[in-house]
Amino acid sequence: MAAIGSDVNVRANVELVTVYELSKILSSSLDMGKTLREALNLLTHHLEFRRMMIALADDDGEALSLAAAVGLTTKEWSSGRYRSGEGIIGRVFASGSPVVVPDISMEPLFLNRTGALDQQTDEAIAFICVPMRAGSDMLGVLCADRVASRHGSFGNDVRVLSMAANLIGQSVALQRVVNDEHERLLHQAKQIRRESRGRVKLDNVIGSSARMQQVFSEAHQVAPTRSTVLLRGESGTGKEVIARAIHELSPRKSAPFIKVNCAALSESLLESELFGHEKGSFTGATSERKGRFELADSGTLFLDEIGDISPAFQTKLLRVLQEREFERVGGSKAIKVDVRLICATNRNLEKMVAAGTFRADLYFRINVVSIFLPPLRERRDDLPALAQHFVDRFNRENDRQMRIAPSGQAVIMHCYWPGNVRELENCIERTATMAHHDAIEASDFPCSANRCLTQVLHFVKKDDAVAPVEATVGAAEDDAESCSPSGMTLPVRPAVGGEKPDGERERLIWAMEQCGWVQAKAARLLNITPRQMGYALKKYDIEVRRF
Repeated sequence: MAAIGSDVNVRANVELVTVYELSKILSSSLDMGKTLREALNLLTHHLEFRRMMIALADDDGEALSLAAAVGLTTKEWSSGRYRSGEGIIGRVFASGSPVVVPDISMEPLFLNRTGALDQQTDEAIAFICVPMRAGSDMLGVLCADRVASRHGSFGNDVRVLSMAANLIGQSVALQRVVNDEHERLLHQAKQIRRESRGRVKLDNVIGSSARMQQVFSEAHQVAPTRSTVLLRGESGTGKEVIARAIHELSPRKSAPFIKVNCAALSESLLESELFGHEKGSFTGATSERKGRFELADSGTLFLDEIGDISPAFQTKLLRVLQEREFERVGGSKAIKVDVRLICATNRNLEKMVAAGTFRADLYFRINVVSIFLPPLRERRDDLPALAQHFVDRFNRENDRQMRIAPSGQAVIMHCYWPGNVRELENCIERTATMAHHDAIEASDFPCSANRCLTQVLHFVKKDDAVAPVEATVGAAEDDAESCSPSGMTLPVRPAVGGEKPDGERERLIWAMEQCGWVQAKAARLLNITPRQMGYALKKYDIEVRRF
């Protein structure tokens, strides 16, 4: 009896040491394949098993395949795949209960996938299989076989293998969580990189809308080259800002960025401003003066409003662009420069070329790469960010704490903004200056009291242009109120080429334009009710402009 008790104590100590060493192995590495192999080697050596293997469930939970094994050849390993409920291993996985087979040669359910029965031996081989869980989730099974005659009872084997399976299951589950998180972070990083490639930025330029993203992308692409750029768009869309951004992205960023507004100077002054002059070349030329082309040498020259230069000066500019050299006013020496040219215009140069007011050869010289800047009404997604940017700048410059209330934000989002970003900037500054509290409400905007200067600008009669603004506002309202006498035949807005447009849509647009895009006034003009006017605008998909 003493010998039996001694054997039990020895076995218990071995099991305790085995579990302790197993826990150390499982926490030593994140390499799951290596960890499982070391764990099986430990169990095989300490508990005198002949062969061991771990089979883990696939993602769908319908099949199991070997994840680690000891004592199997490569061929036997490749055969170790089981369906749930198939054989001993499949049944243990499906039921979640351990199974002991005292003699595998006598068990019809033993499939012998790994060739355990092929090894000739005079002794019976026992097979023990226990489920492997992590909480309530079934992960797989842990299996071992031993010579049955070397050990009488299999209760201890089931107990120690069950403890080992629980430890291994927790480790496998933790490793899967780590792997899933790692994959998620990698996917997130890739997605961020893709989004960053798709979402381009320019310094000091706000724009996340699709149209502006296209502008940013084109600016990034053209910036490293020497190509001449033509920026096109309505007045106030930010052409100068884009021109400066292209310069800052180019290899010339350390050189000067020189800008000239061609519309602000007469032909003679523009020539002197661009090319410079020699001393005594004209009255008042008391000294030699470098022109903008010379000052921009190795840098960028931005010519704004290029469509406003005279035909005579177009010829002079064309020679500079072709030869990359010029002469100062009153001089005879040719001066060569290395200048990257960026031009901008809000005019339709193609129509000007067709009309003969703009040289075709100059058009082709400056129109190497065209970038079209969208009007603000076509990039409404950028309105909140732009408005907040102007409010933040106003606060910094005036030591204020202004913000835009939701009602004020609604006014901004519904305005047509014919003056584009420049108009928005001025409107925000004017409204923030005149507001009596720290939140810009809808009532703070001039349009709430019919004092919107943009509305006056677009609908004032030419004969009233010399009148004071206050009188003009009233006149514009009176004109809108009395657009047409009651009962008169409704005129149709003239179209391009002098032809009269047909259709109700043209009549609706004409009426809305005549009445400052006020639906009630336009309805009276057309002799219909405001409700009918609203239905008609919706029917013909006419966007109501707000000023």
